Amino acid sequence: MGNHRILLYFTLFFITYLLWAEWQMDYGPRVVTSVSVQQGIAASDTAITTPEASLVMDALPIKTEDQETTTEASQRIQIITDVVDFEIDTRGGDVRRVTLRNYAVHADQPEIKLDLLSDENAAYHVAQSGLVSIDQASAPNHNAIYKAEQTVYRLGEGVNELSVPLHWTGPDGVKVTKLFTFRRGEYDVDVEHRVTAGQKDWSGNQYMQLVRKRPSEEGESMFIRTYTGGVVFNQEIKYVKVDFDDLAEENLKAEIGADMCLNQKPGVKDCELQDGWLAMIQHYFLAAWIPEHDASNLYYSRYNAETGQYSLGARTPAKRIVAGETADFRSRLVVGPKLQYALEEIEPGLELTVDYGILTIIAKPLFWVLDYFHGWLDNWGWAIIFLTISVKAVFYKLSEMSYKSMAKMRKVAPRLKLMKEQYGDDRQAMSKAMMEMYKREKINPMGGCFPILVQIPVFISLYWVLLESVEMRHAPFILWIDNLSAMDPYFVLPVIMGVSMFIQQKLNPAPIDPVQQKVFQIMPFAFTIMFAFFPSGLVLYWVVNNLLSIAQQWVITRRIENS
Repeated sequence: MGNHRILLYFTLFFITYLLWAEWQMDYGPRVVTSVSVQQGIAASDTAITTPEASLVMDALPIKTEDQETTTEASQRIQIITDVVDFEIDTRGGDVRRVTLRNYAVHADQPEIKLDLLSDENAAYHVAQSGLVSIDQASAPNHNAIYKAEQTVYRLGEGVNELSVPLHWTGPDGVKVTKLFTFRRGEYDVDVEHRVTAGQKDWSGNQYMQLVRKRPSEEGESMFIRTYTGGVVFNQEIKYVKVDFDDLAEENLKAEIGADMCLNQKPGVKDCELQDGWLAMIQHYFLAAWIPEHDASNLYYSRYNAETGQYSLGARTPAKRIVAGETADFRSRLVVGPKLQYALEEIEPGLELTVDYGILTIIAKPLFWVLDYFHGWLDNWGWAIIFLTISVKAVFYKLSEMSYKSMAKMRKVAPRLKLMKEQYGDDRQAMSKAMMEMYKREKINPMGGCFPILVQIPVFISLYWVLLESVEMRHAPFILWIDNLSAMDPYFVLPVIMGVSMFIQQKLNPAPIDPVQQKVFQIMPFAFTIMFAFFPSGLVLYWVVNNLLSIAQQWVITRRIENS
């Protein structure tokens, strides 16, 4: 393989990768049917053996749309913190709307903030939680009407925590307080059901679920499309995606938690207690429920074809409460941006929702470096430039090997052209003569290939870092680049990138094959058109990388040609 083919192969590889990623998004294998999950399904009806649990095993809320089980009217409770505005309905204590105060829908309209959760029909996405019991009248589900102490709550200046209680009273004196606890600067909310049994013992479970409609894919591009759908995580089954097609096809039923030990293979004696969570994720943002720890939680899904609503939820083990006594059911709701360092502190594994794919092991250190430069420069555009310089410095020697090989090939290119004219269609003689010349000139025709192949995983990792990081969303750079997550409005960066590719081609040895020559002539124009639809942050990286490569290659080429 000649050195002049390297760029072509790299280009084909990258385009093939994008097509493969797009195909995986639509038609890839469903990971929800993995062995671990299937084991959970098989054992889910037998792992919970306590009498309390068996009473309500089948008492899960199946229908997720609003059920008018009472004529009593509900009201909305508004909670305003420094980072979110919540709307909670007294019907079930459902979280009906969450507005992110620091994130706008569009960069050019910063006053219109993003609603991550909403009960509007087209964008239906709500968070529900409640209690179930064999005596359902004694347990408030997401259709029960709570009483609120006030309708507006605001996190005051100098106050770090805000509690919002809702109250419900059932038959036989059962009392339930549903308590939401908000903290300054945080997107996770503690949700607690405090149950006081009445005149007789009470037994029941807590459940929590996310209910939403499939979002529209209008306006999405194959270059910026990311995963939207459900996720279930546990240290045993790891990170399992459950997309909308999975949810519509069959219900998920997997027990994840303490009793996962019962599902291990024979001969495994030790089993650590592992905790998990579920989430609905999308580009840049997520909503997640984190059930109680140290418990075996049943994860489930439902699809309602009539309403088009998908639900993903979890149910905790049952608790028996002696008459007159009080017990708590605890969980956490996370609704906000996918800030990976913050997510790491909230719950192990939650940072994986920033989905870098199979190259996460490379992408996470790259983001760390990018974040470091941002902390120093306070500008994500300059951080991308310095990250590109750093990556280029790390691979300087490998690039030098590649450019030296290309320079030597460029130097002997006229002789190769004479050989082609001399041997004509005798390819065997041509190949023999070329190899003899390479040996005399100490040229390794593969010398320029390996260094670039090594850098391909790094480039793809950078692609996902710049695409997935919410920190880049609506981030300004300089001049006309006021949004690194959107395409260049004047196409300046794509044009510079195309020109830089053209210059690089002139520094590379010219292909002998006329067909390859035509392909190389088209490539700068094709890439310019393709990159015109890329987020400008990605194009900025490519432009800086190309300019650095041109400078390095020009110096090495002149040195070899003058030797």
